[in-house]
Amino acid sequence: MPDWRGKIFYPRYPRYPRSTYMLLIQIFILGFVAFALWRTVGRFRAGELKRSALALWSVFWVALAVVTLLPHSTSWLASVVGVGRGVDVVIYLAIIVLFYLVFRIFLRLEKIEHDITLVVREMGLRGVEEGAEGAEDMHV
Repeated sequence: MPDWRGKIFYPRYPRYPRSTYMLLIQIFILGFVAFALWRTVGRFRAGELKRSALALWSVFWVALAVVTLLPHSTSWLASVVGVGRGVDVVIYLAIIVLFYLVFRIFLRLEKIEHDITLVVREMGLRGVEEGAEGAEDMHV
């Protein structure tokens, strides 16, 4: 009888090729992609999202689903671009997209600050004009 004390028991997994079953992380990512697509379409139907933004976000979520289902597609893209590994391409693209989104948010924030300045200036000038007219009436 073999001595099993102190030994780690590893269950035997099915001997299927790795590509025939999904990892748990892939299931979680696909569930998140489905949720994100559902929310994106919902915001479009509610009028909170433009058609161009719907198309952009839909392409992004579908691309994430494709990369999740076919992880070796990033290796193909890496060889086309000239990068060593597929995960490096994903990281580079993510950094580029994040910098672009930060730039867009910065521009939108600057425009909002400019618009607020114009509104406050207009309200201040109206208040001064109304105050001057009221002061003239009191001195008469």
